[in-house]
Amino acid sequence: MRPAQLLTILDREFSSTRQGHHTPVMLWGPPGVGKSDIVRQTGVRHGAPVIDIRLSQMEPSDLRGIPFRNGDYVEWAAPAILPDAQRHGELGVLFLDEITSAPPSVSAAAYQLILDRRLGEYEVPPGWAIFAAGNRQGDRGVTYTMPAPLANRFSHFDVDTHLDDWVGWAYQNTIDERVIGFLRFRPELLFEFDPAHNPVAFPSPRSWEFAHRSLKKFGDHDDLLRGALQACVGPAAGIELAAFIESVDKMPDLDDILDGQEVPVPDEIDLQYAIAAALVGRAIRAQEYKDGVQVIGCILDYAGRFPQREMGVMLVSDLHRAIGDILFEVPEFETWASAVADVMLHE
Repeated sequence: MRPAQLLTILDREFSSTRQGHHTPVMLWGPPGVGKSDIVRQTGVRHGAPVIDIRLSQMEPSDLRGIPFRNGDYVEWAAPAILPDAQRHGELGVLFLDEITSAPPSVSAAAYQLILDRRLGEYEVPPGWAIFAAGNRQGDRGVTYTMPAPLANRFSHFDVDTHLDDWVGWAYQNTIDERVIGFLRFRPELLFEFDPAHNPVAFPSPRSWEFAHRSLKKFGDHDDLLRGALQACVGPAAGIELAAFIESVDKMPDLDDILDGQEVPVPDEIDLQYAIAAALVGRAIRAQEYKDGVQVIGCILDYAGRFPQREMGVMLVSDLHRAIGDILFEVPEFETWASAVADVMLHE
């Protein structure tokens, strides 16, 4: 299931805790596809804390607590890491990450916590949702087969990669437009992982963010940049991204486009993708200024000049993901939409 759909599911599951309809959710997927980030985004969207417990690093007693004598009885001191309404708030997310990497003795200790929302005398606050994530056995990670009693305590979803969802996230998080443009040009490289070869560095939504960071750190060091990019996304993808970035220098002046000048669209497809990504980035920043609507209007005019109208549709679609429905209020939008109506209806 694509990330945008899973965000909606987790939103509903979080809200359902107050009505008593919550079902613990298990997210499955290979490394780097954004499982943990989807859970963190859910917490951010609701302004709620996320307690991230890595079960692979725990012992059974870390969940069950430590016994102590109270008169003639033995009681258990609940671990401070577990949600507490007074300390953490009445609403939140308990995230059991790397659950498939936990040894059976630890996962067994989580059974009661997950299904019954309690562990001994401890109870999960009623407003807290329980989410978990882990790798599949074929992903070359350290994994254990999830026991049937534990698996039956979750609803299960596979996390798929989806370029449109990643692009929307990337613009929201100010990822370098050159990385976005490159992945629009080479969408199959968003995620490329072959567990049979057990690669060290490989393209994934997570590692493309690392590539963005490398551009910020080594963008002015030509002799280091290519190696830094390869260290993030693997040898082949790193070389391709470095070559793409070098070609970006041939782009027309974006300021001329935003000033409404008649700037020709380059013939090279890679440059067209680079321009489209860069213009969306400019539109995001332009919202902070008085001439923001004028800038967006110039971008819409330019979108109508692409020889392949699908390229302009992609640009405007990304623009809408980035700035929202304000796009429809720009006067030039109606002109652009009329010009591509047959393309949109066909799709």
